[in-house]
Amino acid sequence: MTLAGKIALVTGGGSGLGRASALKLATEGADIALLSRTMEEVDAVAFEITRLGRTALPLYADISDVSDMQSAFDQITEKFGRLDIVFANAGINGTWAPLEDLTVEDWDRTMAVNLRGTFLTLHNAVPLMKERGGSIIITSSINGTRTFTTAGASAYSTTKAGQLALAQMAALELAKHRIRVNAICPGAIESQIDENTERRNVEKAAEPANYPDGDIPLTDGAPGKAEDVADLVCFLASDASRHITGTPVWIDGAQSLLV
Repeated sequence: MTLAGKIALVTGGGSGLGRASALKLATEGADIALLSRTMEEVDAVAFEITRLGRTALPLYADISDVSDMQSAFDQITEKFGRLDIVFANAGINGTWAPLEDLTVEDWDRTMAVNLRGTFLTLHNAVPLMKERGGSIIITSSINGTRTFTTAGASAYSTTKAGQLALAQMAALELAKHRIRVNAICPGAIESQIDENTERRNVEKAAEPANYPDGDIPLTDGAPGKAEDVADLVCFLASDASRHITGTPVWIDGAQSLLV
């Protein structure tokens, strides 16, 4: 599996799944446009990419901000002139709370980052991909696509369901341009996303969910690793997945089958 000569954009590329995937894509030969709000993280990952012998373009942007994203894509156009791979990965858990405790501001912030941000990524990326085709991978989740027992995660799960619907709509619309669009749906993965989760009174929204011993059957309860997701991203970015589009891929060690 080689991605030599490909140009990839990774959003949320400064840490977690984005960092691991950016480094894996670079290892496979791609040059990387790396986008995040956190300058220090992006610069550190960009340095690692250059040490692998690939070109890195660090981009600092809020994916929910129209002007930020326009500026980022202007830089991509100037530097590379095209995109072959887009990993639309940036997102937040947001606020988890019972519906009566969830504020409009809580809801809107999660929608803005996860759904508006994903839309803005695709909206700006597609014109750079139409001539040559390529692959778009969106980070959704088992939440909202297969499991619905995470207490208080109504806003988050709604965005994850929406991302899958967007992926499937886009897959059909963009097929004539040879652009494939798929959604990955991670379960428990070692990452920093829990650090941006605010939990309020989630016990009020909880319902008992009785699972067999071991939350993740394949790994005896241990979470997956960011590198597991990176391997999947590289597969979906490569020609090895050339006939796969509009597909959710659950990467959770059978966690979401425990119902």
